[in-house]
Amino acid sequence: MRIIDLLDSKSIQLNGQAADKKDALDQMVDLMAASGKINDVETYRKGVYAREEESTTGIGDGIAIPHCKSDAVSRPGLAAMVVPDGVEFDSLDGQPANLFFLIAAPNTEDNVHLDVLSKLSMLLMDENFTNQLKNAKTVEEFLSVIDSAEKNKDEESETTAVENRTSDKLILAVTGCPTGIAHTYMAAEALEKKAKELGYQVKVETRGSGGAKNVLTEDEIDRADGIIVAADTKVPMDRFKGKRIVVTKVADGINKPEQLIEESLSGKAPVYEGGAGDVEETKSGEKESFGHAAYKHLMSGVSHMLPFVIGGGIMVAIAFLIDTICGYGTTGGGDFGKCTPLSALFKYIGDFSMGLMVPVLAGYIAYSIADRPGLAVGFAGGLLAANGNAVLANYVFNGKELGGFSKFISDFAFVGENGGNTVSGFLGGIVAGFLAGFIVLGLKKLCEKLPDSLDGIKPTLIYPLVGIFVIGVLMCMIFNPLIGLINTGLSNMLTGISDAGMITVLGLILGAMMAIDMGGPINKAAYVFGTGMLATATQMMATGAQASDPAVQACYMAMASIMIGGMVPPVGIAVACKVFPKKFTKAERGSAVSNIVMGCSFITEGAIPFAASDPLHVIPCTMVGAGVAGFLSALFGCTLMAPHGGVFVFATVGQPFLYIIAWLIGSAVTAVMLGFIKKDADASAQ
Repeated sequence: MRIIDLLDSKSIQLNGQAADKKDALDQMVDLMAASGKINDVETYRKGVYAREEESTTGIGDGIAIPHCKSDAVSRPGLAAMVVPDGVEFDSLDGQPANLFFLIAAPNTEDNVHLDVLSKLSMLLMDENFTNQLKNAKTVEEFLSVIDSAEKNKDEESETTAVENRTSDKLILAVTGCPTGIAHTYMAAEALEKKAKELGYQVKVETRGSGGAKNVLTEDEIDRADGIIVAADTKVPMDRFKGKRIVVTKVADGINKPEQLIEESLSGKAPVYEGGAGDVEETKSGEKESFGHAAYKHLMSGVSHMLPFVIGGGIMVAIAFLIDTICGYGTTGGGDFGKCTPLSALFKYIGDFSMGLMVPVLAGYIAYSIADRPGLAVGFAGGLLAANGNAVLANYVFNGKELGGFSKFISDFAFVGENGGNTVSGFLGGIVAGFLAGFIVLGLKKLCEKLPDSLDGIKPTLIYPLVGIFVIGVLMCMIFNPLIGLINTGLSNMLTGISDAGMITVLGLILGAMMAIDMGGPINKAAYVFGTGMLATATQMMATGAQASDPAVQACYMAMASIMIGGMVPPVGIAVACKVFPKKFTKAERGSAVSNIVMGCSFITEGAIPFAASDPLHVIPCTMVGAGVAGFLSALFGCTLMAPHGGVFVFATVGQPFLYIIAWLIGSAVTAVMLGFIKKDADASAQ
């Protein structure tokens, strides 16, 4: 079978046009369907989309190879399209794509077509070949270019085999990608081609959909001068024990073949020491910097936390909407969101889901650092960060007078009724996650000398018992009380500014505070201050003051600045995702709609994943935008009588039109600052 046997002339489009990536994919699917090889077009289309979500198939140099293996494919096939003007395709090099090959692979054990597809993938590494395809004037010329190149490739393969046997040094490589259709063979071709240019013998094992091909032998591994594993999938690694290996992602095999070859021959590659099993998930052999490792662990926690933030946050927003529809927007007060049985149910479920946010964040940071034993310790630390120490005040010790160490514990960690806030929020969760991970790593190191007979109780008894105790003491005795002191100082500062009548300055500070840690202690200090101001307004009116009195209005203006400050970060980030897409990963751009919903609902936590992944660039942008919104809200004299609810309580807002203007301006400031300050996302994640 040859390439042109898979490529029907009805499935080739020259001089095409596409508005965006989705449009290009849809056109390619329609071209494939025209060949009659698809029995369920929509199922196949969804499969193509799903594959694209895993990682981009835009490999760079203007080439994209989307593909799908599915029961919806009756016969293997190819479709091709040339878009002279190019289209943004989230390519690895960030450049538009203008040459597309769509692959349709049937979900069968007969994989004869995979050899043909691998050959096409290799041919696409030749710039002359791709330029001839892009410049073809007719479909016949397009097919002729492919046929001629394929024949030359077959002849070259025979010659290469002879030439490589006369070279001095032997380079071995393994390539693989999750789908195993295109990237596997393109990496193999790039490595083989570059090794040949450098005069080395080379053999590449490909681990594609058709299984392992050209498998490396023990003798070859023993004789190898350099070994490269460029794969994003599981590879049998135990055979390389004791050998120096360069381990990296498959994209580097395509784009950095010479660098990988030189590194494999340098004698500086790390020695593979083996693992518990003979099949392991490949990981980059490069020594990670501390910052990159910390970022990786942090993103593990953030990615697992995000569904709780989105799901729970939207549930809470629905509760506010229900109460607004039922007429409780102005009368619900502190019970707003749970004034009816239905809204209370949504609020209850949503609050519990949101409550899991910090424990999940901490747990999966620890899991990333210390594997499964870190999970329980991280969860425990996250729960303590989310709940603080106040519950300890309810513990009674039979009226006994305490002394010594017991008194120290009671006074410092057992926060009394007026002892301040010790909830450290998501910042405390991050601290707890990293602490838990390193605590467990330390315990593993300490337990290395224990007898083998105790291996079974290490992960089930020693690590969780000692780890939870240590993280508990650290959170209760150090981090939660420390943050409590900070919160007390913040509260005193805000009260002093309010008493001095500096309402616009107060609005700016409160708005900015809401956007610094998004649900953490600084955010909560501002919010608690605002609810306290509402209580003060209620007390003043109960003693004869009017709602129009300046002192009462100042209380409501403070609450308005707080809510608008909390609404800016998610909306500003969502706008930036649309206006500056290259600044964000595909997953981040996909959460833009949910961020708008949460921003409109005064759920600042929607911005946490963005802030956590890039705090040095995101937090200043959200803080400035929220501060501007809070300042304008106070300047415009906007007031708010409800403690929560976002757009669902705008009926309680004084000067609602100006309030919306302030909100939009603050969100725009955040979005524009992100566009200028934030770095472009990693091309492989775009």
